[in-house]
Amino acid sequence: MKNKQTNISIFSKGDPTGQPVIFVHGFPYDHHMWDKIIDELSGEYYCITYDVRGLGASPPGDGQFTIETFVDDLLGIIEELQLEKPVLAGLSMGGYISLRAIEKSEHKFKALILCDSKSEADNNQAKLKRAQAINIINQKDLKTFLNEFIPSCFAEESIEKLGKEYDRVFERALKNSPLGVKGCLLAMAGRTDTTGYLEKINLPALVVCGEKDTLSPPPVMRGLQEKIKNSSFVLVPAAGHMTPIESPEIVVREMRKFLKKL
Repeated sequence: MKNKQTNISIFSKGDPTGQPVIFVHGFPYDHHMWDKIIDELSGEYYCITYDVRGLGASPPGDGQFTIETFVDDLLGIIEELQLEKPVLAGLSMGGYISLRAIEKSEHKFKALILCDSKSEADNNQAKLKRAQAINIINQKDLKTFLNEFIPSCFAEESIEKLGKEYDRVFERALKNSPLGVKGCLLAMAGRTDTTGYLEKINLPALVVCGEKDTLSPPPVMRGLQEKIKNSSFVLVPAAGHMTPIESPEIVVREMRKFLKKL
């Protein structure tokens, strides 16, 4: 389905009368990154995901995005679907969106799951890296950028293990609008820092990190988890930044344990 106001593509699976769980994907991917998780959890929970503005089947519009835009999109989907206290799960950029949504409207959510993400805003070095990525897309093409970026999201052994599935992830990312990808880079570079709010979060939280994640390393994610009062930490062995794709069986097991406690 499409959101009536934003034209964002929304996907759901499971019983609409069950506990809703809304999944927010990472950059530069789409809702399919959650497929294996949702296939397993939709028998017990009402699972909703969507393509973030400018990615997947959601149009880029003018390509001028902020994290606030993405948060408004998320809250708009919750309102349109009339979701009652959904659990919010976000990975990487989806985690940035989730943390800001919690900071803005914590009362609308039941719990938080963060996978391979961080609360800190970009420092100058990271902002320059985003700018360089935009330059690569402008001066060369999206594929050149993805050839550099996507391998960094996976543990080296995962790329070999996933084989054709990794190729499908790459091909889906390549179908993204270059304008949408650049808009997301700008939004991430300009995001606010949510670290100060972590200690104020009253929701139960699960923090999941790949052992070999180089983009949101375990010490960073462990530090984030320790600031959230009612939270637990799971380290996924031999996985990189894309834990739901690299080790879906572990991520499903830990999410299910967490959700059953709520």
